Amino acid sequence: MDEITVDARGLSCPQPVLDTLKAIDCYKSGFIEVLVDTATSRDNVRRAAEKKGFKVEIAEETERDIFKLKLSR
Repeated sequence: MDEITVDARGLSCPQPVLDTLKAIDCYKSGFIEVLVDTATSRDNVRRAAEKKGFKVEIAEETERDIFKLKLSR
């Protein structure tokens, strides 16, 4: 099982989406973990991943204002 991590913290949209789409292009199996630090980036990455057929699980770390998105098929 492969794991790809996209750390998009501190980046403004659309860069988190673009970085996630690049990881999706490299995806073969396993999951992709995406780290973002705004609700807008979380929502935009989730929508883009779902359009590509990925299931998205979202975990929020409120103390550090970090959202972890786990993308898998």
